[in-house]
Amino acid sequence: MTNASMKPSLAFDVYGTLIDTHGVVTALRSMVGAQAQAFSQTWRDKQLEYSFRRGLQQDYQHFGICTRDALDYTCLFYQLELSAAQKNELLAVYRVLPAFDDVAAALAQLQQRDIPMYAFSNGSADAVEGLLQHAGIRTYFAGVVSVDALQTFKPNPAVYQHFLAQSGAPATQAWLISSNPFDVIGAVNIGMQAAWVQRSSTAIFDPWGVEPTVTVSGLAELVGLFEN
Repeated sequence: MTNASMKPSLAFDVYGTLIDTHGVVTALRSMVGAQAQAFSQTWRDKQLEYSFRRGLQQDYQHFGICTRDALDYTCLFYQLELSAAQKNELLAVYRVLPAFDDVAAALAQLQQRDIPMYAFSNGSADAVEGLLQHAGIRTYFAGVVSVDALQTFKPNPAVYQHFLAQSGAPATQAWLISSNPFDVIGAVNIGMQAAWVQRSSTAIFDPWGVEPTVTVSGLAELVGLFEN
């Protein structure tokens, strides 16, 4: 699937692909009880919505602000009065979320094949660096490519072009690895290859007439795509 004369460059989405955004559920259970899972999902959905809206409005605030504002919204939605201290605790947890169980082993195998890998995120570079360090996977990446430099968010086409410029890879040899359909569609639309990580059998890919290059259920399957 790749040009043998040139190794592909892999752009790994971070939130939801490498890092489990629902890792906050444990902390949420002590605050909101049985609503923890639903609360976490609403928080995540609103976080993404706020980033999209800020990108369209050209009113950039970094992803941490979108996360904070989405938390405030979610409290209002569920009619829960969390204290400032509780909200700060949740936001602190968000900065040290865990990696999915399959991540470290897959990255190690890809690194052994000398495949250039980058963390490519809507998150700020500092936040992503902290997440990857805490999860013990920073050493697998040649670098972190953040939207901060452009002050907009995926799926703006300029963000994917920014990755190509930073990595030095042509679009045909650059792969986005993401569990987020909007991200996959954004990459495919500018000519990149893309693997959709369907982490749940119930996850639905947007029916836009644009398909991922491949679909995998986890990162272990991804490794086989890049055999030497």
